[in-house]
Amino acid sequence: MLSSTGMEDGITVAEAGGIVLSKQDLREVTAFAAACAEVVLEVFEADQPEDSRPRDAVGAAWEFARGGERGKPLRDTAWAALKAAKSADTAAGREAARAAMSAAGAAYLHPLAKASQVKHILGAAAHAARAAELVAGGDPLIGVEHVEQAVHRAPSVVVDVLRRFPAAPGGGGRVGELIRTLDVGLRSFTLTG
Repeated sequence: MLSSTGMEDGITVAEAGGIVLSKQDLREVTAFAAACAEVVLEVFEADQPEDSRPRDAVGAAWEFARGGERGKPLRDTAWAALKAAKSADTAAGREAARAAMSAAGAAYLHPLAKASQVKHILGAAAHAARAAELVAGGDPLIGVEHVEQAVHRAPSVVVDVLRRFPAAPGGGGRVGELIRTLDVGLRSFTLTG
């Protein structure tokens, strides 16, 4: 069984799994997730213009990515964005709010050698791609375009962190497919510089 030693001196290590994550790794993953989710915030806001919970979650993700602490406010905004997803009137709005929830949740990537952890890295990008597809009437080519943009947007640190984990898990419907497409695309992406 894997267990985490916690975050000491900015490093989190899984005792049995050997995955090492620095606080800077987590900040880079969270910044990538926030950038992906931010692209579709307006989709949720068109659905629920008075509800700031997804935007607050993305803001909290950016705050952590820029040097803030991982704490209750970050976690609370993630849960609030998930609740906002449940209140959206459209499927696209729900996916956009889930992208925001995933952005805030990216800060909680654990150093466990489990495929499920890949969702912390790629969930925001996949939910954002699905939201864009739904806005376009369910056009899967739009999702593929968003995935390609995310692959090219990902900094080398995110690719490196992703490669420390097993491949993305099966299941998860269309969002799961998009996560797996992102996973394959990023793992095969040639790092430059």
